[in-house]
Amino acid sequence: MTRIGLISDTHGYLDDAVFEYFDSCDEIWHAGDFGTVELADRLAAFKPLKGVYGNIDGKELRQIYPENLRFTCEGLDVWMTHIGGYPDKYSPAVKRTIYINPPGLFISGHSHILKVIFDKKINCLHLNPGAAGKQGWHKVKTLMRFSISEGKIHDLEVIELK
Repeated sequence: MTRIGLISDTHGYLDDAVFEYFDSCDEIWHAGDFGTVELADRLAAFKPLKGVYGNIDGKELRQIYPENLRFTCEGLDVWMTHIGGYPDKYSPAVKRTIYINPPGLFISGHSHILKVIFDKKINCLHLNPGAAGKQGWHKVKTLMRFSISEGKIHDLEVIELK
């Protein structure tokens, strides 16, 4: 079993509460718009970090993190990208591939809207952790925690930061 802390759209701001909420996690996954390399380095120093760059991330972050990251965790095929859309409204950049070769878990950020949607058409769970930074129109900073074992996601939690 692997316990995941999922975060996105920090835009250079990292609330100290993230470290408390992600203390029990084995890995942190960041769905883009880190904002600064220093923020990414703080997360990576705390727990193993997987991430993708977002549209606000500069050259330095783009040299470290890919636009798309596809990997297997505990037998689950995971695809993470920053601008990916969501079921029935996938972005043009992922739409063809997601229907031809769907993952079991599709993670995106960008919208600043927390979403948990199961796409029945392709048997895929879509997660967007919302936004954990101060930049943007969202009113509540959000994160997610969940576990993966034997190819399944369980114990999914939505966390609102004060």
